[in-house]
Amino acid sequence: MAKIKDVAREAGVSVGTVSMVLNHDDYGSAAIRAKVEAAVQKLHYVPSEMARNLSLQRTMTIGVIVPTVAHPFFAELVEALEEALYHLGYKTMLCCTQKKENAEHTFVTMLKRQTMDGIIMGAHSLDVSLYENLDRPVLAFDRYLSDEIPIVHCDHEMGRRLAAEMFLRHDCHHIVQIGGSENVKTPAQGYHAACNEVLQAHGVRTDILRLPWNSFDFAEAFQIAQELFERYPDVDGILGADIYAISCLQLAGQRGLRVPEDLRLVAYDGTAMTQLGRPITAVRQPIEALAELAAQKIVNMITGKKDRLPWVLPPKLLPGATC
Repeated sequence: MAKIKDVAREAGVSVGTVSMVLNHDDYGSAAIRAKVEAAVQKLHYVPSEMARNLSLQRTMTIGVIVPTVAHPFFAELVEALEEALYHLGYKTMLCCTQKKENAEHTFVTMLKRQTMDGIIMGAHSLDVSLYENLDRPVLAFDRYLSDEIPIVHCDHEMGRRLAAEMFLRHDCHHIVQIGGSENVKTPAQGYHAACNEVLQAHGVRTDILRLPWNSFDFAEAFQIAQELFERYPDVDGILGADIYAISCLQLAGQRGLRVPEDLRLVAYDGTAMTQLGRPITAVRQPIEALAELAAQKIVNMITGKKDRLPWVLPPKLLPGATC
């Protein structure tokens, strides 16, 4: 197997010149580059990725932190992020924080030690102090970490308005939203007001059932659905993340409620699971586009490239059989 010194001898240049030509697109004259490239092809030389990364002072690896990949939203997000990062030349290192102590601390330590080039942080943990005074690239996904850390997210205010307009279209009188824990600071948190504003302006009663913590467990989602029906027996419209909307749909049937005749349901996220079987009306977050945007943003942060890409992307309404 050819080595870099063999390429240098064949091209008639130094080993350092070969390294610089292979690792930097703008290095050397056209004639020098042509000699090196011809030697590489003739000797079938395959550059060492480790050596290249050391030269660039990069690992070409990005950490992705999410609560769990068992949840449909994060499963689709991680898949889309991995693909987007791959096409940009980066590998993905995944960290799921649910039911793991210190997992997030470990990833941040790895970033500080330059074991990875950057982190896309989408977990719902409460200790955001981990990200204070970091001089390495961190991008938040739908999370507020600090004023210094940029964030990519869906336009949740627009999403809530789309849901509200759907309920108004069907003359609902009492809408209950299932909202995330107020302990976790996300762009989605304050936008329940957008839905309430539209509905209340038309005389519709609204309530928000707040989660004590952001759980991503299907059994707990079903318990929340039970609590909702017990607390608000006259509800005729429900807005919640996919697993809560699906839980409410199942429980409504058990309680003798017809959907959509007696109860209107709108899921928020619009993952593939809402379109299986009987399609559920959903506000679809553009997961693939958000992932591509987040991937490009973190790579630009790593390489020092400035861009004018947006930070917020609009959702869209997926009509279904539940509203």
